[in-house]
Amino acid sequence: MPPSDHALKAVAAYHEATKHTLERLYARPHTLDWANMPDPFRHYEGVPVLDLPADCPEPAAPALGVLDGVSGEAVAKDGAGFLSSLLYYSAAVSATKVVPSTGYRYALRVNPSSGNLHPTEFHFAARGLAGWDDGLYHYRCSSHMAEQRMRGGEMGRELAELAMAPWFRDAPLVFVLTSIAWREAWKYRERAYRYCLHDIGHAWESLALAARALGCEAFALGHFPDAEVARVLGLEDERPMLLAAIQGPGIPLEARPVEAGKWFGGVGNRLSGEQVEYPLIDEAHRATSLEGPMAPVAQPGQGDNGEGEFTLAPATSESPFAAVVRHRRSALDFRGGLESISYEQLSKLLEAAARPFHADFEGDLSGGASARYLRLYLYIHRVSGMNRGIYRYWGGSGTLECVRQGDQRVAAAGLSLGQELAGNSCVTFSMAAGLERAIRDHGSRGYRYVFFEAGCTGQRLYVASEAMGFRSTGIGAFYDDQVHRYLDLEQGQVVYHFACGHAVEDPRLDAAGA
Repeated sequence: MPPSDHALKAVAAYHEATKHTLERLYARPHTLDWANMPDPFRHYEGVPVLDLPADCPEPAAPALGVLDGVSGEAVAKDGAGFLSSLLYYSAAVSATKVVPSTGYRYALRVNPSSGNLHPTEFHFAARGLAGWDDGLYHYRCSSHMAEQRMRGGEMGRELAELAMAPWFRDAPLVFVLTSIAWREAWKYRERAYRYCLHDIGHAWESLALAARALGCEAFALGHFPDAEVARVLGLEDERPMLLAAIQGPGIPLEARPVEAGKWFGGVGNRLSGEQVEYPLIDEAHRATSLEGPMAPVAQPGQGDNGEGEFTLAPATSESPFAAVVRHRRSALDFRGGLESISYEQLSKLLEAAARPFHADFEGDLSGGASARYLRLYLYIHRVSGMNRGIYRYWGGSGTLECVRQGDQRVAAAGLSLGQELAGNSCVTFSMAAGLERAIRDHGSRGYRYVFFEAGCTGQRLYVASEAMGFRSTGIGAFYDDQVHRYLDLEQGQVVYHFACGHAVEDPRLDAAGA
């Protein structure tokens, strides 16, 4: 169904109302209620819980090769081993940090999250995996286990039919990424919905890269009837955001008859003693939701084309994917000083960011056309062979154009709410989205898609940085309109900042998990 004028106005109102300004920040100070902090782990109680092998097979592919689209080799002998590897290298706990003053420990995960609050949950429908029951599962991240919410049935096909996505019908694995907005809103209030969408993009790309490293490919679907998907999955406080089908020779399969579905459901654990309501978030989600029956996805418009004076010359690295994604961390800050990254390393970051992804909101579903909604602006602080300044990246031609000369460290930090890491980095990105074009292509749903794309791009920058020996961090907080004026943007909205460089050591990181 085409979006209503009300939905389009609600999306615009949400984005405008959640822009950061000095006046808003000082007018509404926010004190965190630590006693009411949401539990970062979701459990479904009253359902069978299945072990995933602790010694899961390790993909051998190099990380940069996976980013380049090179598929790894199959390593798993059965469904349990494949699922364990897929989730261990995309969504599992990867390390812990310790608060020195209290000794309190908290977990880090392979997929990053704003404030380490993790609003994203992983559900999956499995069919035909060798030695693994068909059915619907939820990933229990805290203990690397699978909660069986339904045994048997054909949930993957039911989801495909709801979304009118015939290419999903025979996929042995269909993931549904959901979001719990309260986990982010506890800290970030109304702006939290933006961060939930970022995190879906990060989680999706983390899953897609792990699948490729294991000899498969993932295709994401954002165009589905929200309420119907939530109903068939029995969701309450979780909102379905993205579906992803995983197929390929890396999945061990076996032929067997379809069994009638037995629904266990389960009850989600309570996350907080009290949940604060944010009507603006609820309205933004309703405005970007779709109702069935689904209409075909519109043909996206043309991407951003142009040409600059600097041509990319990407670096190489043989760092293994498995180690890179398990050791990936968000930088606390960067060392600054004289340390730099090379022009070749910067080129690799940009090449990784610009590669096509597989989703129904990029292209015409057949690979015949591609539309990206992001434009990348770079604050170059310390890149060997380049002068300091602001550069625009032209993805179509793979070139950089200098649009503002001079030292940008103070500006980058100031625009990022005074966060010094944006100026201490070697390079900081502003991701500007063509929101108008995305909404023209996909209606109000397009608002989600630009943030998904930004999160996906950020995840690629994380993995590429780690593979080349430095680190990154996502920055969701910035003075929106001031960034627009500083970059002299005639169209579009900045939706994400991202910084890369040589990280300072984080004393809170448990050495055992480093």
